[in-house]
Amino acid sequence: MTLEGLKVAVSGAGNVALYAAKKALENKAKVITLSNSRGVLYKAKGFTNSDIDWLIKYDNIKDNTLLSFSEEDSKKSEVEWRAGEKPWQYQCDVAIPCATQNEMNGEEAKQLIDNDCKVVICGANMPCTSEAIAAIHGANDCCYIPGKASNAGGVAVSGLEMSQNAGFESQTFEYLDGRLQDIMKHIHAQCAECGKTENGSVDYEKGASIAGFHILAKAMLAQGV
Repeated sequence: MTLEGLKVAVSGAGNVALYAAKKALENKAKVITLSNSRGVLYKAKGFTNSDIDWLIKYDNIKDNTLLSFSEEDSKKSEVEWRAGEKPWQYQCDVAIPCATQNEMNGEEAKQLIDNDCKVVICGANMPCTSEAIAAIHGANDCCYIPGKASNAGGVAVSGLEMSQNAGFESQTFEYLDGRLQDIMKHIHAQCAECGKTENGSVDYEKGASIAGFHILAKAMLAQGV
């Protein structure tokens, strides 16, 4: 499965959300939503790179960056600001909750599933309630990716930065991005290996928890615990 041509619904409008949107666009997906605590910004034709760059530029400068974007966009008919709403009502192939803890409840998860969402990837810390996770696990064709795996890239890059600083080196973006992709592929492989189910599918939540425990256990043994 590739992102090319898929509809992606993203919640949030901070660093995680905006750069998740940029990465999705880089992989030729169509990002249709961004949101904040006051509402959702919806663009049926999909946000462009210049749209996301504008939002990054004015993040933390304007009071409500998403509302300001909808007011200043020259093609107002293509973008809609919907106060008090969330992104999960829209048809999408991939949902990436990046806003806050417990932002997606069970009913919203069921609505995503009814709209044929195939993957829910956590960007925020624990953005799905236990009811939402249960609903996703109960669906045959929807995959749940926990934040401990999908959002591990931030910690990984911090480690690369610490290593770079300790060695008084300066690495290129291309080098660091390549290392990050290798790390994320390795994390995926561990989750897929540890999360195998009896029917041949992968339970990524189970896989991430088991893989994380293995790493912790090995570290404890190495320290003589």
